[in-house]
Amino acid sequence: MALRGPVTRKMVAEEAGVSVTIVSYVINNNRYVNKEKRERVLDAIKKLGYRPNAIAKTLKSKRSHHILFVADQIANEHFGKLIFEMDSLLSNKGYLISLAQSRNNDEFIQNIISRQIDGVIISSFSMREQHVHEIAAAGIPVVLFMNRSYASLPENVGEVYTGLYNGARNCVKYLYDTGCRNILYVDRMSGHGYFSDLSDLRLKGYIDEMANLDMPFDTTKVITGCINESEVVAKITNYVKSGKPIDALFARNDRMAAIAMSAVKQLGLRIPQDISVIGFDNSTLSQYTVPSLTTVEIDRKGAGEAAVNMLQEMITGCETSPSVELNTTLVLRESTRCIKTKPGTAERNGFAEGKTTE
Repeated sequence: MALRGPVTRKMVAEEAGVSVTIVSYVINNNRYVNKEKRERVLDAIKKLGYRPNAIAKTLKSKRSHHILFVADQIANEHFGKLIFEMDSLLSNKGYLISLAQSRNNDEFIQNIISRQIDGVIISSFSMREQHVHEIAAAGIPVVLFMNRSYASLPENVGEVYTGLYNGARNCVKYLYDTGCRNILYVDRMSGHGYFSDLSDLRLKGYIDEMANLDMPFDTTKVITGCINESEVVAKITNYVKSGKPIDALFARNDRMAAIAMSAVKQLGLRIPQDISVIGFDNSTLSQYTVPSLTTVEIDRKGAGEAAVNMLQEMITGCETSPSVELNTTLVLRESTRCIKTKPGTAERNGFAEGKTTE
């Protein structure tokens, strides 16, 4: 007769001719059970197709082996590659990772807290600092990919710096070394008003290096406040037509760089002869723009490994470093002018000639 409903431990015990306690010992592998009884239980489990109740196991162990990754733009290629790296590591450790779009409201934070999640990894510019504190105050270990600076963070929040600040400074320095002196920064687009300020590490790196190299800067050199592509193109076009000097555009990601390149071409200007363009993230797009795009490679494998290891140490109560710092690589392609260097100099300075993504 076919079994109805889920197979229980009691049913396994009856099939094996042992007590439910013995079945539990075998399943949890936490007590000695003689070989003959153990084999009977294992045979019964196989015959009946028993599967442990994950919810019950979670309630008993107080762990769900479930990690949540919160990102601003889950459709972004960068986050897809990052979660791929983390998923590969977490699955080997017995964890499941889920991806959620960041929502900057109290209900979203309460939904995170109300679920039995072992830990949260966050890569979000828009999430309020207060919300990070609320998740940590609920006893949930948190690891932040540091896209921005914060006034203060709780002790149970780990920090992974992926090199955004220094990567941005390296972009400006490279443009300077190729002869550029009037560099515009192209900020994100947002329909919700999430535009960069000085807490954003890419924008801060750009501004600091402009100052360090004594290049002229004012707020009009930051193309921001745009909600769509046409507004970005219009603002760049208006800046160029105003007669203000411009010889380079540095965009916070490759998509914004591609939009900026379109604006430059529509004006009849040449890239890089008239205006150089640099992106960020080394996405697949960067290889197929015309000309191909100089951009910044983030160490996603290293970042994923650092976040996973840090979070697991926090979950298990092990002592862990409060922060990890990684480096970026400037990938040189056709959208910027060249610096004449001796062979190998570019690599030693953290540059890579025409590197492609996998």
